[in-house]
Amino acid sequence: MTDLVSVAGSRPVARPESRAEYAARILQELADHAEPGEHLGTKVALRDRCNVSVGTFNEAVKLAQSRGYVSSRSGPGGGLFATERSPIVRLGNSVLALDGSATSVADAVRMRDALDPLLVDDALWHSSASDLRDLRTCLQEMAVARDAGDPVAFVHANWALHRRIAEVSPNAILRSVYISLLELIQLHTRGVAASDAEPLPDYISARFVLHERLVNAIGARDRDEAQRLIIEHNTSDRG
Repeated sequence: MTDLVSVAGSRPVARPESRAEYAARILQELADHAEPGEHLGTKVALRDRCNVSVGTFNEAVKLAQSRGYVSSRSGPGGGLFATERSPIVRLGNSVLALDGSATSVADAVRMRDALDPLLVDDALWHSSASDLRDLRTCLQEMAVARDAGDPVAFVHANWALHRRIAEVSPNAILRSVYISLLELIQLHTRGVAASDAEPLPDYISARFVLHERLVNAIGARDRDEAQRLIIEHNTSDRG
């Protein structure tokens, strides 16, 4: 799987690789050259190989796991293991690692994107003060995941926000279809990848800002801004 994500319209900016990213890259390279399920080594041995601290190594393991390269087991014979290469689906410039059919998930995302403008329009006219509070709570969960550097948690919080927007709609058929699509995507996603063009934390931060602006536009009943943002959302990385 390629580590790939970029923000539409942004120019890639190189930055020094962190120690955690360096160690995660070593783990990914080991997994790439191993058979699915193969034991890569104990955490102590692998940490020594990466020559990083315990905290940095744990962060690297988390990164490698979120990208679908390794799994971790405790107890005798435990350590890190290469995962089975999963199917992937490219959504704009972002990549999801899946446990099932990439085609069905890609189709679901395409349908979800087509329905987003309708649901945002409903949210503009039908959202209550309570609905807006819930949307901001979802944003807070996205911020927590962003600050923790957890891309999988961020994506799930992102989908929770979209689900809550859908729940505002008085159109029961539209609401049901959209939520079913979200559940299918969420069910089969096992990892999130970013692009070599931009570090994952920068991508997550940009996506958070876009969703925060979308919620603000809904709260202000600013239809032009809300529709512009959802179009930007669905023609860039579709997260």
